[in-house]
Amino acid sequence: MIFKQLFDTTSSTYTYIISSGKGREALIIDPVIENTDEYIRVLKNLDLKLVKVIDTHIHADHISGLNELSKRTRCSKIMGEHSSSEIIDIHVKDNEKIKIDNIELISIYTPGHTDCSYSFLMNDRVFTGDTLLINSTGRTDFQNGSSYDAYDSLFNKLLKLPEKTLVYPAHDYNGTKYSTIENEKNNNPRLKVSSPEEYAAIMDNLNIEIPTMINIAVPANKKGITLDQL
Repeated sequence: MIFKQLFDTTSSTYTYIISSGKGREALIIDPVIENTDEYIRVLKNLDLKLVKVIDTHIHADHISGLNELSKRTRCSKIMGEHSSSEIIDIHVKDNEKIKIDNIELISIYTPGHTDCSYSFLMNDRVFTGDTLLINSTGRTDFQNGSSYDAYDSLFNKLLKLPEKTLVYPAHDYNGTKYSTIENEKNNNPRLKVSSPEEYAAIMDNLNIEIPTMINIAVPANKKGITLDQL
């Protein structure tokens, strides 16, 4: 299997390129528009055909490369059925399969950070978007976020995956590339709660700044802004 984890230093975003092997079909999760040329180079060097690109949610801290990649490769654009994006080709439901050559992902509806947040399970690993971060969790104070929905997504969905499941988030701000469900259960301070109310109390009092790009990124990602429109 080909598994590439790429990092955008400006937005601290992780992008994932996945394929079953050289010369096969590929998919990309959470691309950043400024890095489109890098993704295309990786695909070309490995003789991969990009057929699907996925955003885990409407991002507020960067403009997605979803539509730009589709324009350049004719790949299908995928998001969860709750997404307000106007340019999606395939809307997946909870527990729906996404397939390319010998690769299968299962969608998991995990609202809370936003109302359109999905995670994607692939065998021994799960791509959690901003729902579950490494030793943290996604904020819940904008884009129809909900601390109570986040609690349900975390405790009743993601944390019920096998403990050895690898966790690959959409962001990390400390240079950590991945975690496991077991590690998050044992070490994530935001998961040391005993009720939805206790979790909500933590999330409602974070007092963190709104992303500087939010007023640009959210409408741009809904409309599918591409490089020639920036």
